[in-house]
Amino acid sequence: MNLKRSNLCLSADVTNARELLSVADKIGPSIVVLKTHYDLIVGWDYHPQTGTGARLGAIARKHGFLIFEDRKFGDIGNTVQLQYTSGTARIIDWAHITNVNMIPGKAAVNSLAEAAEKWKSRLNYEVRTSVTVGTPLGDNFDDNSSEDGRPQPPAKETLPTGYSTDHNGRKSSIVSVNLTQSYEPVDSPRFVNGIPEGDELLFPGIEEPPYHRGLLILAQMSTQGNFMDEKYTKACVEAAREHKDFVMGFIAQETLNSESSDNFVTMTPGCQLPPEGEDENAAVEGDGKGQQYNTPSKLVGLGGSDIIIVGRGILQADDPQTEARRYQKRAWQAYLERTGQS
Repeated sequence: MNLKRSNLCLSADVTNARELLSVADKIGPSIVVLKTHYDLIVGWDYHPQTGTGARLGAIARKHGFLIFEDRKFGDIGNTVQLQYTSGTARIIDWAHITNVNMIPGKAAVNSLAEAAEKWKSRLNYEVRTSVTVGTPLGDNFDDNSSEDGRPQPPAKETLPTGYSTDHNGRKSSIVSVNLTQSYEPVDSPRFVNGIPEGDELLFPGIEEPPYHRGLLILAQMSTQGNFMDEKYTKACVEAAREHKDFVMGFIAQETLNSESSDNFVTMTPGCQLPPEGEDENAAVEGDGKGQQYNTPSKLVGLGGSDIIIVGRGILQADDPQTEARRYQKRAWQAYLERTGQS
């Protein structure tokens, strides 16, 4: 934030991959976080090295921002682990930050923290695959037979193929395929998954992308009539304190740091500025769909938010890049005033 003099997050609520990458590149200089919804995107390329996530990562390094996949995980622990680390998207590979809905309880936070730790421990390892094909000796093959002489599945990865009998009951040819996979350390401690070969565009002051993963807990919402009451928010704070090495903060309408040891980041949606030239402290109308808006000065200066999340206010402007700079300037000034740095 200090490096870029920005506390702006762009909510990139677009619906195709080309537009997402274009918006990220154009607005990137003004933001510190790009919020995505990968499941909104038509044409999302899931290739781990050359796909949409990897290309977003290159743009993030170029402009010095983090990628936040607004997944709002909300299921049992095992399910959220799989959603985070597996499937087609493999969110953990390209999103520095994600978030969780605490309705299912603390187990979801525990499970995501565990998944992130396992993922991190494997960063400096590569999967080595060995495949051997051959015809097994008769004695070895017989070891896989049961007492009644019927062939049994070989142990572990050994897969015999081509076994059959002809009409005289004689065995035809047998081929054994052995597949072995193991993790082996790579020579360099560098985050090899983070910087593709030839990607030399790095934001000045940031030598390498962060390989840590962070979690935001959805503690409060800006929509009218939501059910996240005080009891729910309190449980969110408790869960965050139990995982300070993974939970970086909250999606909330105000700071939730109440103890001296709390140092959580608050990111707040529902931010909008009045048109240029109008009173920036005036009330801002909602969108008619439940979303309620506040200005940067109210959210950051009075509410204690650290990062404002803006979507349509920038994307629907006549000049999104200029409007992004206006939000960046107003939000950063409010942050400096609140923290006594102005």
